[in-house]
Amino acid sequence: MQTIKTDLVILGGGIAGLWLLNRAQQQGFDALLLETGDLGGVQSVRSQGIIHGGTKYALNGVLTQAASSIADMPSRWRACLEGQGELDLSGARILSEAHYMWSKASLGAKMTSFFASKALKGRVESVTAKQRPEVFNHPQFRGNLYKLNEIVLDVPSVIEALAQPLLPRIIKVSAAEMQLCTDQNNIEAIQLPQLRIEAQRYITAAGEGTEALLQQLNVTQPQMQRRPLHMVMVRHASPLPTFAHCISSGSKPVVTITTHPTKNGEHVWYLGGDLAEAGVNLSTEQQIQKAQTMIAELLPWIELKNPRWESFHINRAEPKQSSLTRPDSAFAQAQGNCIISWPTKLALAPDLADQILAMLKIQEITPRYHADEGITGQLARPNIAQPVWETLFC
Repeated sequence: MQTIKTDLVILGGGIAGLWLLNRAQQQGFDALLLETGDLGGVQSVRSQGIIHGGTKYALNGVLTQAASSIADMPSRWRACLEGQGELDLSGARILSEAHYMWSKASLGAKMTSFFASKALKGRVESVTAKQRPEVFNHPQFRGNLYKLNEIVLDVPSVIEALAQPLLPRIIKVSAAEMQLCTDQNNIEAIQLPQLRIEAQRYITAAGEGTEALLQQLNVTQPQMQRRPLHMVMVRHASPLPTFAHCISSGSKPVVTITTHPTKNGEHVWYLGGDLAEAGVNLSTEQQIQKAQTMIAELLPWIELKNPRWESFHINRAEPKQSSLTRPDSAFAQAQGNCIISWPTKLALAPDLADQILAMLKIQEITPRYHADEGITGQLARPNIAQPVWETLFC
């Protein structure tokens, strides 16, 4: 039985874990990432790829803590996508340089003034009739349209850009064969069939899988909560890129639409927002019917070519909040020689890495080891997860 020592073990290979792996290596730490499935295979690859700037959390006319926490994320991601930020994501694909927000009817004077206020300067700008994207460039469109400083990314390409430079440090493990050797709330080692891995710190970035790790550690705080979603997709042959939140008088977008390419050259409209949150108890048939009715009411002039509809359920894993409300920011908490973390949303992966690196500094954890790549290089590597629309549609 071989034993290797490293500075950090990151458990979970979504975008948050991969971002942290890159940042930790930058800081001189020796780090290994362990993934039991495909990279990004649970939450990351099922996100809509929007790098939020917080505007959708301000639909009640107030800048909430959530809106403030995420405000700087678009600029940080943009710098990385241009190859000039903290990480080089120049190989990732941008699906849209902006996300939009539209209302079916004209907004009230209060919200119109709020979107034009200094508080949202740089985040929101009104769109004239000549500047409208094709989907809203129709005489029947009568509402307001705003352009948000929020890029939309092809998530698998982001995963690949993060993973490619550090593939020898990314290891696929079997959940059934991976054993945590624990002592109270500490991890002494991670035992694989032919290898024992010891580290200074063990960091969870496994999303919903973190709950099982907490149980193995016998940790009762922090706890995890699930926010279930019932997402809808329509695959079609219309070249009609659409990236927008539809808003009304409520505090959440009625529906959020993003558009994604498929391997055969078709397109997918991916539908989230309140449609996904409110439809968790509906059957597939009921949820699809609700989505079809909603799209027909909101965009009555649109007729997609050869549309095929599907839906699926997914849980967002987050640190538990009172009343199960949405967390305002990324979360990291030390527990023995572990750091328990959830990014809470895709856009906050850089913020989560900041928090964890700051925590390591406070704990006086410094680079010390170097795991033998002659050993780690012989281990299996996980694949990058496919988007759900490549597997659900026949």
